[in-house]
Amino acid sequence: MTATYPARPECTTAPVGRHSPALVTEVVTDEAVFAALGPAWGRLYGRCGTATPFLSHAWLHSWWRSYGRTGRLRLLLVRRGPDGELAAAAPLMLVRRPLPALVPLGRPISDYGDVLLDDGDDGSAAGALAAALWRAARTALVDFREVRPGGAAERVLARWRGPRRALDDSLCLELPAVPMDGLVARLPSGKAQRVRAKLRRLTALGVERRVAGAGEVPAALHRLLELHRAQWQGRGVTAEHLRPRFREHLVRAVGPMVRAGDAVVTEFRLDGEVVAVDLTLLSPGLAGGYLYGADPRLRERKADVAVMLLDACSGHAAAVRGAGGGRGVLSLLRGDEPYKHHWRPEPVVSRRLLLARRRTAPLLAAVLAVTAVRRLGGQALRRGGRVSLRWAWAVRRWGQALRRWMPGLRD
Repeated sequence: MTATYPARPECTTAPVGRHSPALVTEVVTDEAVFAALGPAWGRLYGRCGTATPFLSHAWLHSWWRSYGRTGRLRLLLVRRGPDGELAAAAPLMLVRRPLPALVPLGRPISDYGDVLLDDGDDGSAAGALAAALWRAARTALVDFREVRPGGAAERVLARWRGPRRALDDSLCLELPAVPMDGLVARLPSGKAQRVRAKLRRLTALGVERRVAGAGEVPAALHRLLELHRAQWQGRGVTAEHLRPRFREHLVRAVGPMVRAGDAVVTEFRLDGEVVAVDLTLLSPGLAGGYLYGADPRLRERKADVAVMLLDACSGHAAAVRGAGGGRGVLSLLRGDEPYKHHWRPEPVVSRRLLLARRRTAPLLAAVLAVTAVRRLGGQALRRGGRVSLRWAWAVRRWGQALRRWMPGLRD
């Protein structure tokens, strides 16, 4: 007889299948249940070596409160054993535009997306999660964006029995998780000497840094965002970083993450005044400098802000690596900005994993076609504006055709 998992009275969940005497899957669609999952989610997060900080419960639940839409939450859970401990989780939401899809929580402000799978899984939990996704995706494409190579979602992809494709997504640049001396040692001698001179300059100026305690995080993040606005004044700032909902999400998420060791906020002071604030996100295998704010006057004092921040961030990454005993990486996160290449990082292309059923295979084909058109359009843009304009119109016509065609596939 197949074992069942007793639903807790306070949880409004929908069981969606049983796969072995030890496994039960369910879908959570209620935000209050999502909030209550924190402790169990945290334990699974700690047992998933591929997890990035963007999969922590504090980050995801806070993101949902700021960016989620009523009725769209889809948390797919796999529970194991008599105590119902989580063995796998896929934090998803349903979107209907530009086409019906189940997508990871966190976009566009999360640099990575993935699922959580217990490192000790023998394949049964991954199979159960794939089966749960199959049932949840009757009329929608499953679209995992920004999955790091080797991410847990690849184990789900391997067990998918319908149409599937893996595409290249964003480029991220990564460094080894070593202290600043180790990063400088990787540089050619001339560049290494210049970096050491910049570090000495910071010392001579009297720049001091301190890590903010959990109770100081809200005030420190407010200063970070104010400095971030100032440093981008008159330039192309990411508009979302200036919006109240982003500020609320950041303050709400980072405090618990600092307490859990999943984030660190560093303040830099000069002449007793806070002149820069950095937010670094941490997980057992990855650290990344997520956002910073710096007083523009630092450059007038000939302080190299990039060196100052990397010195702090590399120290945090090395400490996490030392505590966990793993290889670890220091991710420079999404983007191919020229200043990142000064450090000789390794380019790592994230993956976009697309999973469909027979009925939703046309959605997969449509995504592949639009992706191909956009790629060719990008090539045309590099060749000349007139040609690229034709590709832009082609992409627009594809989008219009999809919107006319999709209503019959929507929930």
